[in-house]
Amino acid sequence: MKKLLTVAASPRTKWVVLAVWLLAMVAFGAANLPKKFDEIQKNDSASFLPASAESTKALAATRELTGRESVTILTVYRRGAGLTAADRTAIAGDRAQLNALNLPRTTAFAAPVISSDGTTALLSADIATNGKPETISDPVDAVREVVGASARGGLQVKVTGSAGYSADAIKVFGNINGTLLLVAGALVLFLLILIYRSPIFWLIPILAVGFAEFTSRSIGYLLGELGVTVNGQSSSIMSILVLGAGTDYALLLVARYREELRREPDRHIAMQRALTAAGPAIIASGITVTLAVLTLMLAEVNGTAGLGPLGALGVVVAMLSMLTLLPALLVIVGRRAFWPLIPHVGDAGTDVAHGAWRRWGEWIARRPRPIWIVTSLALLVMAAGLLNFSTGLTQNKAFRGEVESVQGQQLLEQSFPSGANAPTEIVVPDTGKAGAVAAAVDAVPGVASVTQSTSGAPGTLLLATLDYDPYDTRAYDLVPPIRSAAKQAGGQSVLVGGPTAVEADLARSSKRDTRLIIPIVLAVVFLVLMILLRALAAPLILMATVVLSFAAALGFSALAFDVIFGFPGSDTSLPLFGFVFLVALGVDYNIFLMARVREEAQRFGTEHGMMRGLAVTGGVITSAGIVLAGTFAVLGVLPLVPLTEIGFLVAFGVLLDTFVVRSTLVPALVFDLGKRVWWPSRLAHEGEPGGLAPQPEPDPDAEEPVTASA
Repeated sequence: MKKLLTVAASPRTKWVVLAVWLLAMVAFGAANLPKKFDEIQKNDSASFLPASAESTKALAATRELTGRESVTILTVYRRGAGLTAADRTAIAGDRAQLNALNLPRTTAFAAPVISSDGTTALLSADIATNGKPETISDPVDAVREVVGASARGGLQVKVTGSAGYSADAIKVFGNINGTLLLVAGALVLFLLILIYRSPIFWLIPILAVGFAEFTSRSIGYLLGELGVTVNGQSSSIMSILVLGAGTDYALLLVARYREELRREPDRHIAMQRALTAAGPAIIASGITVTLAVLTLMLAEVNGTAGLGPLGALGVVVAMLSMLTLLPALLVIVGRRAFWPLIPHVGDAGTDVAHGAWRRWGEWIARRPRPIWIVTSLALLVMAAGLLNFSTGLTQNKAFRGEVESVQGQQLLEQSFPSGANAPTEIVVPDTGKAGAVAAAVDAVPGVASVTQSTSGAPGTLLLATLDYDPYDTRAYDLVPPIRSAAKQAGGQSVLVGGPTAVEADLARSSKRDTRLIIPIVLAVVFLVLMILLRALAAPLILMATVVLSFAAALGFSALAFDVIFGFPGSDTSLPLFGFVFLVALGVDYNIFLMARVREEAQRFGTEHGMMRGLAVTGGVITSAGIVLAGTFAVLGVLPLVPLTEIGFLVAFGVLLDTFVVRSTLVPALVFDLGKRVWWPSRLAHEGEPGGLAPQPEPDPDAEEPVTASA
């Protein structure tokens, strides 16, 4: 194991490691895999659903019935005082011009439908899709370009419909990766310059992170080709995990490397010692996050399940890059990369277990029980914000800022039933029962009308127009009674689908995924901690603190979303994503801390081991927490409420874990419990017959002798 960890620090193999990474970059670039990764992303709601969802089955039946899978493009014309003759002429002209375009995969635009009050007209067509974003976005862009000329003299013109919503989502997600990487990269660069106080050193970890990001996107394309669902959200989170986790691992390794350079004149030996000491903690952290993220593969929602392998891929590649490429680069450039603060053997500060963090630990050690009780109560107060948590965020409210499809929906519902934008589809296999099903569904409160669309071999397709916006929670609540009424009248083979049913099924599956995956994540992380710390008590304590930290972060975030940001609610997947990332990443810092505490406790006993571990890891873990929080906060620059909420929740939770849980709560609990925290391992019996005999801690004013570990 030691030889594998130190392979990149050998005078000879360092060049081999660098060559392997360079060859991989050339191969991935020549195959254009990162760009292909962007092209395979699917951002329509239907692609997220599992095959078992009724709306998925309805979509397949509709495709068989109509011969295609389609979305509706709807142009809304509205003049509050009533459409004029000139308006109607302009609408007729738009229709003729649009039909003359012969847009690919698009049906002819039907005659406009005028509202009963004469203020609004709807011009519609269907777009056949094949899963590729451009089959929706290109026709919508073309229509918007044509009809935009009619929006003058007080006539409002907006393009909406299910195609309009999809096109706007595709546009947003299409710009995400470039914006995200640019802003996140700039932030990480700025923070690394502050942390290392060097005008050149930041280039080395940034280069290693950049290689990891390039590799992750390249392999991500191959995963997509194997059937993993890739969308803008999972792609963005993968990039954030690469940047955040990669930078964290780099900070931990570099801190230990600098520590060893003050003891060892040979940089290769210093790096080998650093890898031997910090490598196991980095590997344990990477395995923990990877396993936690992989549990998402158990999700019903395909988008969530797809994030499992993509997120795990990002973490694994980042870990490998920091354990191979980064050490190779560091030993190649040598000490001079740290200029102007170049570490030399015998520099002051050889014993780094002293300083501000040591003084903080000593303050906690004087009164540990009151401190952990007060801290826990403060976190519980923050967790009370969960009473304000709402999952009322829907697709029509998911965009930040003005979006044309939403504006079009708002115009439409002033004169038409809100659900006219995207009718609910009902497939009746027994054509003879279509009339009875239509009557039964029409009688459901909240259904404005039911019309027959087409009949064929699989049966009859009915379209139910709802009184509510099809992307509103009130519409979602209508799906169960519609299904019940339709099945009672036409049998259990009747299928109810369409955009509203898709969103309702997604919400249901998201709640199911949350209930299933959270306990599994807890079990996985607990097992990893048991193996790493070789104890039972410490993992239980750490898990309790991380769960409390998550509850506090989610509670505070719920209040912030409502009071500060004014968001209409949260996405149903937010608790699951937040839990997976915060528990996995929160345990990360506890792993970094407690792995070092255990190492020091074996030499100096639990109390001094806790103080030394806190002193040694305090600065690097705090820096890592700030970097990771910053990278997740970058999601807030994206114009989507769900990603903004994920970014805020994880960023705040990481800072809370870094500055409160890991720095105060965990040390206070360890000081209070003492050696019992290591039960049932041998460390729990330190100082007793048959147990460990702690050494006296070195004098901070005396230089510590050169040793193989800190």
